Amino acid sequence: MNPLVGQLNEKMQAGNPHVYDMLSTLGKEIYFPKEGILSQSAEATSHAKKYNATIGIATEGGIPMHLGVIQDKLSAYQPKDLYPYAPPAGKPELRSVWRSKMIQENPSLEGKNFSNPIVTNALTHGLSIVADLFVDEGDAVIYPDKNWENYELTFGIRRHGVHVTYPLFTEDMKFNAEGLRQALLSQKDKGKAVVLLNFPNNPTGYTPGAQEGAAIVSAIQEAAEAGINVVVVTDDAYFGLFFEDSLKESLFGRLAGLHPRVLPVKVDGATKEEFVWGFRVGFITFAADDKDVLDALEQKTLGIIRATISSASHPSQTFVLEALKAPEFHEQKEEKFVIMKGRANKVKSILDSGKYGDVWEYYPFNSGYFMCLKLNTVSAEALRSHLIHEYGVGTIALGEHDLRIAFSCIDEEYLEDLFDLVYRGIQDLQQA
Repeated sequence: MNPLVGQLNEKMQAGNPHVYDMLSTLGKEIYFPKEGILSQSAEATSHAKKYNATIGIATEGGIPMHLGVIQDKLSAYQPKDLYPYAPPAGKPELRSVWRSKMIQENPSLEGKNFSNPIVTNALTHGLSIVADLFVDEGDAVIYPDKNWENYELTFGIRRHGVHVTYPLFTEDMKFNAEGLRQALLSQKDKGKAVVLLNFPNNPTGYTPGAQEGAAIVSAIQEAAEAGINVVVVTDDAYFGLFFEDSLKESLFGRLAGLHPRVLPVKVDGATKEEFVWGFRVGFITFAADDKDVLDALEQKTLGIIRATISSASHPSQTFVLEALKAPEFHEQKEEKFVIMKGRANKVKSILDSGKYGDVWEYYPFNSGYFMCLKLNTVSAEALRSHLIHEYGVGTIALGEHDLRIAFSCIDEEYLEDLFDLVYRGIQDLQQA
């Protein structure tokens, strides 16, 4: 075993043995080399003032070598902010700015101990890091029955975790905190569980209210008090798109410092928050009371990044950083929020108009990009296929009866026509 691994693991065991016990085998074995190429190059950057012949990039006249056909299109940016490798943890200023943004948007984080956000290649990569660090074969990964299908690939297929699901909604269409509680307590014999909380929820577009949020936190605390080590991941992909009366903060702040057996992990990013999906800029952040535990988790995270992608895209990080610092940023973001809220409200008014009879119900939605119909008379897959081939309308079938519709990508003026066509498709199938 590399000596660095022993040092990191000893720090974690001393700082919080429960967090150490949460680690997967890979999580216990991984480390970030401090005497490798990257560390030697970093030292040379600081001290080799005459010639720096360490890192594997090409330079010309003291700046990164580049092609005019690329730089001409990116002339607003300096070559040094585009072409060299970004640090494995991400651009330091971007990490700092994102941390400040997190605190501003989540006042419950004030005074809590949490790491600097580490840059990931968007949210899927952040979730993959969580899976690598904490999931071994047979470990329980708990999430609701209405979920993003990539959870199965990331935590199940890749890491052989066992997914434990519970109904997302109660009979009165509130978040099913009791279902989460029972799923957690069912893992008492194993003594460990990974919980995924995704709000606004994909596919339903639902975010719990304050009472539901408190019940979620209470369920997690009860599991910890019962002796279960709980890794709680807040998948905040659509954070900030809260249109009605719901939680306006990530539960990460409420979970930080909750219990020694609870490790909150926040996975978020500019991807959807700042409408830059293709930039692939995400973040992973840990909360723990012990500084050494946070440091060890960061080093292990960097080890996984180094062993997989080495570092995230430097240009994308630069673009996002400059946007976050721009005076016009908040005004422009608010403009897009208003558009998205208008679409969500329009969908709700269309669905509540009564014009479609009883062919469907809809699950509660108050946030995010999506809403979900519960079809009463036809199968979701049959309708999806019919709509795309007969009317040129694309939707997502989920299970037997649920149809996900992304209002995020339909202009408000076309939404009624969209649902009219879905209704027509149902009528076609009923008459066939």
